[in-house]
Amino acid sequence: MFGFARLAAYDYFEHLSDGLAKRFRAKGRRPEIRVVEVHPTSSIRRRAAKLAQMLAHTAGTDDGPIHILGHSTGGLDARLVASPSSQLSHQGSSQRGWLGRLKSITTVNTPHYGTPLASFFATAKGQQLLYAMSAVTVTALKLGAPPLATASALVAALGRTGDSVGFEVALVDKLTDTVTRALDEASSRGLHDWLQQVRGDQGGVVQLMPEAMDLFHAGVGDRPTVRYHCVASYAPPTGVLDWLHDIRSPWAVVSAALFHLMYRVTAEQDERYPCAPPGGIDALLRDMLGEIPDPGASDGVVPLSSQIWGTPLWIGKGDHLDIVGHFPGPGGHNDWLASGARFDIVRFEKVMDRIFDGMIAAEG
Repeated sequence: MFGFARLAAYDYFEHLSDGLAKRFRAKGRRPEIRVVEVHPTSSIRRRAAKLAQMLAHTAGTDDGPIHILGHSTGGLDARLVASPSSQLSHQGSSQRGWLGRLKSITTVNTPHYGTPLASFFATAKGQQLLYAMSAVTVTALKLGAPPLATASALVAALGRTGDSVGFEVALVDKLTDTVTRALDEASSRGLHDWLQQVRGDQGGVVQLMPEAMDLFHAGVGDRPTVRYHCVASYAPPTGVLDWLHDIRSPWAVVSAALFHLMYRVTAEQDERYPCAPPGGIDALLRDMLGEIPDPGASDGVVPLSSQIWGTPLWIGKGDHLDIVGHFPGPGGHNDWLASGARFDIVRFEKVMDRIFDGMIAAEG
């Protein structure tokens, strides 16, 4: 969801890449870190084929270890490309000679069992909202906050009647025009092209529905020689409301409203297709956290219970973008989801330590 590598002169994974590189260098290693350029909302199979091709072209001929770190849908791309039972495109399937060197897959806030938010985004209104929110995401991360006119347009489009999720499609063009004007010319072109991709192919959104992920598990098995790790987070259910008195900017108010909307939709699970492993995760949460969060707990995009696959390296409070470094703070950290999770640099560094330690342990 909202997936991109570099857009509008903004490097989405900069903080993760820098954090891992710093830790490897501290151990006397010289890592080669690559960020895969994939279509933000395309099918998981197509994205996985792109990942396979990139690694085939960059892995080299040595026997050095390979680790894959996937955020959100990227974690499913990684699982699919490594699965012994997967069938990618012909080109992608023929470019997996590096799999013998793959040591670990770390999934971060990945919807392993789907997310109800995808079910909403698959509707006509939801597709328009996804388009608009994608534009706002880019602007917020690059500029720190979208222009107030943009924020006002999006707020006017949301939740007009009670608990229903309302959205006026006519406001989308106004909103994206405002976003485009806020960016420089080169960035605006990049944003326009990227948004056309979002509008033109949303196959991955449909595949993240809980019903679709039920089928994904039927055909995608783990590779026995690879260690699977996960990082999972959740925001407190009343975090936004508790945090409102600290909000100082108009955009922060808008951001809080957006997060509350996404959190509410994500909590609406269908008991026939639960977004959780068989048997649930209560025992795991009690062991790692000392408590069991609210059953509807999520990071605002993915239910907490859906984020568990393999060995959990870290579980704690944070929203969907906090975990990859998009939280308020120094060092180029910008935030756009006012979730009330109060994620900070101390927590981020701890997450990075756990991810790095997991990779080293997987090398044996």
